[in-house]
Amino acid sequence: MNAATAVVVLAGGEGRRMGGGKPLRPFGDTTLVAHALAMARRWSPTVAVAVRSADQVEGLRDVRLLYDDTAIGGPAAGLASAFAFAAEAGTPTLLTLPCDAPNLPADLLTRLRAALRPPAGVAVATSLGRLHPACALWRSECGAQLPAYLEGAASLRGFATTCGMTTVDWDAEPGEDPFANANTPADLAALQPRRSS
Repeated sequence: MNAATAVVVLAGGEGRRMGGGKPLRPFGDTTLVAHALAMARRWSPTVAVAVRSADQVEGLRDVRLLYDDTAIGGPAAGLASAFAFAAEAGTPTLLTLPCDAPNLPADLLTRLRAALRPPAGVAVATSLGRLHPACALWRSECGAQLPAYLEGAASLRGFATTCGMTTVDWDAEPGEDPFANANTPADLAALQPRRSS
């Protein structure tokens, strides 16, 4: 584990396509958010979960909850609270993870850290030609640029570009993407752990 990196799980919005309550949806023997938290703790002891409200993760114990600024829309709200958490913890880097991508690669932090070299301010995962800006390792100092950026835009991709983005690509086959996320009940069913027979 690396205490020099803060890790924040982004609980996300209401999950309307999922029918609401996405973070608490079952994944294996636990929930999506509890599973994401367990992954985060493999990478650092400095961990928190960014939420719009506590009921998104009702029953989750022993973790700091970071509340989104309601004046900020979308995932940028979670990123803003994540940067504040990293600044408070005094960590030079911040790893963000979405709660709905349960099969992230074990080498995520290692490979992103190796790519985060000056002048890059953020290393973002890619797979199958797609950028995954919620799966990113940010220099904590980038947080100082976020308020000005939010005056005119709100996308994570756009902010990553502003910070000086580098990308790290993971080889993946269609149907086996480690960054696949659960946007619908069918997506979540497809991502469930395979039961041994």
